[in-house]
Amino acid sequence: MIRRITASALFPPPTYSHACVVEAGTKLAFLAGSVPLDAEGRLVGEGDPVRQAEQVIANLEEQLRAAGSDLAHVLSTDVYVVSGETAVLSAVWEVVEASGLSVGPHASTLIGVACLGYAGQLVEITATAVVPEEARP
Repeated sequence: MIRRITASALFPPPTYSHACVVEAGTKLAFLAGSVPLDAEGRLVGEGDPVRQAEQVIANLEEQLRAAGSDLAHVLSTDVYVVSGETAVLSAVWEVVEASGLSVGPHASTLIGVACLGYAGQLVEITATAVVPEEARP
């Protein structure tokens, strides 16, 4: 269903694919940005990008579950981190790697940005995933 590609002519990525190919007719889920808010809309992990990344992954798992998918079926992500420091981006990426998103591995981009939508928000992840046949009605 999913063919994950690492181009041999390119630098080998550490825990993601260069591309993912899905056959036509496969159901896809395009997820809105997962943010570090709890069920009541309160910011989790103020000032702590690693804690926020953990909440973002937990919320992403809930979004995927609601769509009939899971982390193992994620094709691609964009990981946004409010920082210009590679150490901070790397710390957030370690959370992504530990989450199960690297099982595929999926195609991903890690991006340092100036700000995100909620006050105090430091991390956001958007994702595209396959909805497996067995999850379809």
